[in-house]
Amino acid sequence: MSTEAHKRTNPAVWLLNYFRESREEMRKITWPSKQDTFKYSIVVIGLCLILAFFFAGLDFALSSGLQKLLALKK
Repeated sequence: MSTEAHKRTNPAVWLLNYFRESREEMRKITWPSKQDTFKYSIVVIGLCLILAFFFAGLDFALSSGLQKLLALKK
């Protein structure tokens, strides 16, 4: 019997195996320490701020350029 046929015929067994395998995989995970999590969070926040300033500057430059182009048309 193929795996697909087994899944279709007995969903309870498939679901039980799924949760059992998930629990086994969760035990293999090595979670970062508090110190690592703090460092990664600082990096993410810093990059978000840099990107926010970049896109704000880009928006300002493009909108100023567009306003100048529209002023030339008048």
